[in-house]
Amino acid sequence: MAICTVYTTQSLNSTCSIYTPSTTKTQLSFHQKQLVLFSSSKRSRSKRGGSNTCVITCAAGHSETVVIGLAADSGCGKSTFMRRLTSVFGGAAEPPKGGNPDSNTLISDTTTVICLDDFHSLDRTGRKEKGVTALDPRANNFDLMYEQVKALKEGVAVEKPIYNHVTGLLDPPELIKPPKILVIEGLHPMFDQRVRDLLDFSIYLDISNEVKFAWKIQRDMAERGHSLESIKASIEARKPDFDAYIDPQKQYADAVIEVLPTQLIPDDNEGKVLRVRLIMKEGVKFFSPVYLFDDGSTISWIPCGRKLTCSYPGIKFLYCPETYFGHEVSVLEMDGQFDRLDELIYVESHLSNISTKFYGEVTQQMLKHADFPGSNNGTGLFQTIVGLKIRDLFEQIIASKAVAPAQATKV
Repeated sequence: MAICTVYTTQSLNSTCSIYTPSTTKTQLSFHQKQLVLFSSSKRSRSKRGGSNTCVITCAAGHSETVVIGLAADSGCGKSTFMRRLTSVFGGAAEPPKGGNPDSNTLISDTTTVICLDDFHSLDRTGRKEKGVTALDPRANNFDLMYEQVKALKEGVAVEKPIYNHVTGLLDPPELIKPPKILVIEGLHPMFDQRVRDLLDFSIYLDISNEVKFAWKIQRDMAERGHSLESIKASIEARKPDFDAYIDPQKQYADAVIEVLPTQLIPDDNEGKVLRVRLIMKEGVKFFSPVYLFDDGSTISWIPCGRKLTCSYPGIKFLYCPETYFGHEVSVLEMDGQFDRLDELIYVESHLSNISTKFYGEVTQQMLKHADFPGSNNGTGLFQTIVGLKIRDLFEQIIASKAVAPAQATKV
C-alpha cells in the first residue's frame, strides 16, 4: 500500500483524484481548494514489482463564489431588490427547473439567491409549540447555514433544505450548485459571525416603523384581507425579537438603505412620499461609495426645475460624510419622488462612482422595471445603484483572483 506525504500550497480551486497502486485500483476523489504536491513513500517498488507512487491528478474546478448577504425584516422589499440585482447581471431569475414548485431559490445565469428561511430548524408547528418566532435564533440552524454557505463559496454543491412557506413544513432538500454569485437573503445573514465572515459584501434594508406599518397595511389589507387590528398585533408580536436579533445586524452591513417618512410634508403619516438614505461604509475592499458633485463634501441639492419635473412636494437630495455605529460612512439621501423616470438621467449625470458601463445605465435599469415598487423614489434608485456596485465588486474580485496566480508564476 502506498503511503503519500501531501503538501499543500495556496493556489487554484481544483477537484483532485488520488490513484493508489493496488490490485483493486482504488480511487479516492476529493475537492481541494489548494494545489496538491506529493512525494512517494521510501520504497520505490512493491513486492509485486509495481510502482509504489501515488498518482494525483487535479482538474481545474469552479473559481471561488462571491457571496452577498441581504438582511431585512419580512415585507421590507427583499424580493424587489433581488429582482433588480439579478437584472443587472442579465437573465431572468427562476426557481430550479424540475424541482420543488415551492422552492424559495432563484437561479439565473450568474446568480443564485437562497432564502435563509430554508435553514429554519423548526417548522411552523414546532415554533408554535416552543413559543418562538422565526426571528429567534433558536428556530434556525446556523451550523448548517455556515457549512453550506462555506461549501458553496469554495465551489462545492450542497443539498440544501427547503422551508415551505405554504405548508409551514420542512420539505426534502434540493441540490444547489455553486454559482458565480451567491446571494443569501433573509432575517439572519449577518447574525452568526462565521457566516458574516464569508460575505464579500453585505446590505441591510432598514425600514422605519412608520413606513413598515404603512407598507404592511397596504399589503396585508389589500392583498391578504387582514384586518387593521391583526396587522398591528402581528407587528407588535414580532417587535421584541426584531429589536433583539434582526435590527442589530445593520451595524455590520457595508451598505444600508434606510427608508423614512418624508420631511417635505409636515406631519405626514400616509407613507406615500419617502425619504431614503443610502449609507455606505468607507474602506470596504473593492467598494467605493457613490457621491454627489464633490467627494467628501456636504451638499444639499433641489434639482426640480427646467430639467426635472417635480410635482408637490418636490425632490431634495443630500450628500455628506457621517459616522454610523462607529464607522466612517458616506450618505446619499433622496426625499420625494420622480414624476418622469426618463428625466432621471439628469440626476444620474450628477452622481459619481455609480459603476455604470455606459452613460444612462441607471436610468435604463429604472425604466426597464418601472412597474417595480419604489421605482418613482429613492428605494428603487438606490437599490439599482447598489446592484451596479455589486456587479463592479464582483468583477474586481474575479480580476484580482486572476492576477494572483499569474504573479505567483512569475515568482
